[in-house]
Amino acid sequence: MGEIDDAIERADQEAFTREPPKTLKGRINFLVRRLKTTRAVAAELGVSQRSVERYRTGERRHPPEDIQQRIDTAVRSRWQPQVRKRRRRQAEATGGITVETRARFGYTAPIGTTDDGRFRRLTVHLTPDHARRLFEARDAGAGDQEMRQIIADGFKDVYFQDGGTRAMDLSDVAINDIDYLDLDY
Repeated sequence: MGEIDDAIERADQEAFTREPPKTLKGRINFLVRRLKTTRAVAAELGVSQRSVERYRTGERRHPPEDIQQRIDTAVRSRWQPQVRKRRRRQAEATGGITVETRARFGYTAPIGTTDDGRFRRLTVHLTPDHARRLFEARDAGAGDQEMRQIIADGFKDVYFQDGGTRAMDLSDVAINDIDYLDLDY
């Protein structure tokens, strides 16, 4: 996963109205309810079916750290899908998406102005159209670079050009060297 995918996943998890199951047994039982069989859960986690059965009955309580991470990721990715969909629809329709980042921004500007890239710390609320484009690109399997460009276009429209009131001859904005990136919607 790329930086943008991770940021979207974190934003999704912040929307949870209830915490996912905390115990290993509860997490495994949740996965079995979602995936229907212990064989499917075992394939998802990369362990044997017998291991899943041991986790489920409580016979084994402490899986190795990497398997514990896989269990956590599998549960969180399936937890409260309706809450995620509702927040996403709201961001696409009216709410937009807030991007907080510290990154090097470069852009193409006319002769006589500075177009040197520099680090900026920005918190910008992008329009619902940019949110929709970002979610559609992620669903289509777009790479991190393509999603960065969607966010950069949003920064160009909202921050640098202030919705069409300034810097109209600014053509391309690029995000490079991301220090951190966080999304909220």
